[in-house]
Amino acid sequence: MSLTFAILVTAPPYGIERAHSAYRFARQVLEQGHRISHLFFYGDGVANANFLHAPASDEVDLVQRWRELAEGEGLCLDVCVAAAMRRGVIDAGEAQAQGKAQHNLSAPFVMSGLGQLAEAALEADRFVQF
Repeated sequence: MSLTFAILVTAPPYGIERAHSAYRFARQVLEQGHRISHLFFYGDGVANANFLHAPASDEVDLVQRWRELAEGEGLCLDVCVAAAMRRGVIDAGEAQAQGKAQHNLSAPFVMSGLGQLAEAALEADRFVQF
């Protein structure tokens, strides 16, 4: 029986293990033939969308791994816009609206609202938070 999962990531990509655990969990869900309807990044988890991360050569580039997973599996990576802006993660549209010269949201991450999180909880058979 195939299940649909929604995954909420609230941890940054470095410093603690939870975001990496979320990534490994997502891979396992897909490898076991299940579906992921939503990957939502909230709170400090929005740092996973920052393309300015430059990990050391002996560290896992978790931001790149999220991008590869999303592109390879056709997944959308939703980032809470309010949490992201508070933590300095903005897309091109917000950068322009805020008068900033640069943006740092890494595609395929997209800014999203908490409505997407509510939708994820309603649609999924299993809702898992890291």
